[in-house]
Amino acid sequence: TVMIGAAAMAFAQAQSVQKKSNSSNSSNNETYVENEYLNDIDTEIIIGLAEADDLDTKLVALQYINDAIEDGNTSEGVIKALDTLAGEGVLSESRTNGRKVNNFPEVRRQACLLMAKVPTEHTKNQLINIMVAEDEPMVLSAAVQSLGIINPENTAEVIEAISWINKRNAALNPTSSLAWQVVDTYEKLAPNADNRTMRVISSSLTEIAGNYRYTTPVRD
Repeated sequence: TVMIGAAAMAFAQAQSVQKKSNSSNSSNNETYVENEYLNDIDTEIIIGLAEADDLDTKLVALQYINDAIEDGNTSEGVIKALDTLAGEGVLSESRTNGRKVNNFPEVRRQACLLMAKVPTEHTKNQLINIMVAEDEPMVLSAAVQSLGIINPENTAEVIEAISWINKRNAALNPTSSLAWQVVDTYEKLAPNADNRTMRVISSSLTEIAGNYRYTTPVRD
């Protein structure tokens, strides 16, 4: 109620200061205030859904986040909710009687994919943090894929992180789908890599090609 009242007051004030002779500016300002109000409402809804305990509600939150980003709403609240969902169960844990109750890999996977639509330094760092903490191959594949789409300026940092993750999972849980995504992302990042980082890529690709726990198409 307070939020609606404050928004209505701001809208009324914005109207009162417009000159009648400047109808174009008045219309633009009215549209701006209305959009800001709607963005605030969307953000409040998204935060509430993201903080819910159950899987289905969190999946709905991701749909709202996608729609908000598509509409140009990348407010701090929207990004914070996306961060929360991407790290749900790995960067933040909820336990009942010692048992983790918020381990939702599908939520993390979808959130990591959505991060590609917000290509910022913050997003890059969050994806790397998730990869370090994550052990689900499908979530790791989504994070690696998004890093390739973002293709940040500091390519070396990203490539080294992906190489480390690939080596770790090759030893603990070799998964062809993850290895395939690593190869695909290297191809996207390689044009911006320096000579030292290209050697990291070459070494990582050699390891994948020689690992017979991966499928033949991946090794080829």
